[in-house]
Amino acid sequence: MQIVYSFTRLAVVVRRWFEIGPDATMEHGTRVELRLLEPQEHRGTESAAQRLVVDDAVWRADLFDRLDRPAGSFSAAHHHPTFDGVEPSDRVWSDALTADPWGWLAEQLADVERLLRDGGVDPALAADDADDLREQVPHIVAAARRFGPEDPLTRDGDFRLTRDAAERVRRMLDLIEEPSPDVREHLRPWLEQR
Repeated sequence: MQIVYSFTRLAVVVRRWFEIGPDATMEHGTRVELRLLEPQEHRGTESAAQRLVVDDAVWRADLFDRLDRPAGSFSAAHHHPTFDGVEPSDRVWSDALTADPWGWLAEQLADVERLLRDGGVDPALAADDADDLREQVPHIVAAARRFGPEDPLTRDGDFRLTRDAAERVRRMLDLIEEPSPDVREHLRPWLEQR
């Protein structure tokens, strides 16, 4: 499940996320991305449905816990301040993020011009969207909290919200040399999803 806040040239995508690292560490929580909308030509009549293409990622926050740590500790919370094409930069860890993840997220999104500039995008591209996005920050943060790790879901609950990422989970599993039977059992729903 993904919630998209779409403006004129910007979009914020909020979703539940689940992943497994090369060391078989499992992480889950909220992923929030600042992305660009790809302009589309008008099609059909004035009343026709129009395409919405949410494309290039500029910035990402992963407000995650590790499954082997206490819920709500945000033990794997990090952000990716830039992207190289579709690939995120390395993880950046922040004490401020871990101490107050939802306040930190609100502060980041409120300074959308800085996020764009740091991400290599001219903030003028979204001049018409910046104030509208700031106005929606409380709603975006509230949606992000719905997917947060403080109230852990069961494995099947995580799968229900992240089954669209099954191919990515399978790719992550391929990076683990010898996954344990427990890891394979936990990942079974994603492995069986086609």
